[in-house]
Amino acid sequence: MTGGRTRPAVVAFDVNETLLDLAPVGAALVEQGAPSDVLPVVFARTLATGFAGAATDTWFPFRAAFESSVAQVTGLPGAACAAVADSFMELSPHPDVEPALRRLVGAGVRVVTLSHGAPGVAEAGLTRGGVAVLVEQMLTSESIRAWKPAREAYLWAAGVCGVAAEQMALVAAHSWDVAGARRAGLTTGFTSGRSERVFADVLGAPDVQGATLVEVVDALLALPPR
Repeated sequence: MTGGRTRPAVVAFDVNETLLDLAPVGAALVEQGAPSDVLPVVFARTLATGFAGAATDTWFPFRAAFESSVAQVTGLPGAACAAVADSFMELSPHPDVEPALRRLVGAGVRVVTLSHGAPGVAEAGLTRGGVAVLVEQMLTSESIRAWKPAREAYLWAAGVCGVAAEQMALVAAHSWDVAGARRAGLTTGFTSGRSERVFADVLGAPDVQGATLVEVVDALLALPPR
């Protein structure tokens, strides 16, 4: 579903799951005594907690929501929850990240990240993967005390990059993130190669989608120029 969309000048990528593999967080949970399959539940609870905070106008950062969710789901003590949260600094990119980013940069499209996670996570992970040099800016909506999918998070990112909303695309592995960006006027891309196998059709549809980030990027680059 591309409608009247044109090739974006800037592509913003979500970070957790979309760019960076959360496997080290799962390993840290197991190391602290949690079940091996608990990570998806903890991550989903973290997002639900953040969305509830946004809906009730209660601000707290991603890390606080994550530690609270670990405690809720696993019953681990505070020190253990904090140790698991520390493992976000150990993430690495998925294999399709580097070729996707290189395609964009090679085509003259600017690349940024847009997370609602803790500052430093994207920098650490992308540096570990050797691809930080391909990213112009690493943004977190914690800077404006907002959780995606709040409209202001995407508009703020576009403003920081000096472009209109329709000149920016948001690529994510989460339907809710894509829906938020679409509502803010951004072009949207969804990858089904992570935890969500299909897009949540109740939220509409992304402008482009693919099983890998490379497929999503190729579809964005195939949009007509402005």
